[in-house]
Amino acid sequence: MEEPPPASATRRTRERYEQLVREAKALCASCPLFTDCLYSAVAEHDVSGFVAGTTAAQRRSMRNLLDVEVQADDFDQLAGARGTRRPVSHEEVLRLRTQYPNDSLESLAMRLGCSLSTVKRHLRRARRGQSPAVKTPRPRPQVSAVLDAFDTVVDQQRQPRRTGGSRVA
Repeated sequence: MEEPPPASATRRTRERYEQLVREAKALCASCPLFTDCLYSAVAEHDVSGFVAGTTAAQRRSMRNLLDVEVQADDFDQLAGARGTRRPVSHEEVLRLRTQYPNDSLESLAMRLGCSLSTVKRHLRRARRGQSPAVKTPRPRPQVSAVLDAFDTVVDQQRQPRRTGGSRVA
C-alpha cells in the first residue's frame, strides 16, 4: 500500500489497490487511537508503511510543514547488536577509556565496535578540552499542529475539526 500500482497495472489491480486504501483509511479513521498513532508516526518515530491513514511520503510532507526532524530507529542498537565500524558517542569512548585504562587503543576500538581512528579522535578532543557539537533537539510540535498538517497534506477538501470525535478520512 506504500506505493500505488504502476500505470501499466491492470484496471483490476488499480481498483483493488484503491479499495484497500479506502478500507485502511476507514479503519484508521475509526480507531480511538488515531490521534496518538498519527502524532507518534509524525513527531516521534520514523515508521514505514501505512500508519494513521498516511503513507511514509505523506508523513515526510507533514514533517516538512512542521519543521520536525525524526531519526530512523536503529533496530540493531535496540536489539543490543553491535556491528563493526559503527558510530560511537564521545562520552562512550571516554567512559570505556576510564573503565579500561590499561587497554590498548586497538582493544578499546574492538570493544566499541568502531575504528581505531575514531577512538584516537575522541581522546584527542578530550585532551584539548573540546567536546563534539551537541545538536539541541527541536521542540516537538503540538498535537493540534500535527492534525493541521494532516488536514493540509492528506485531506485538503475537508474542514479541520477540533472536537473530541474521531477523524474521518
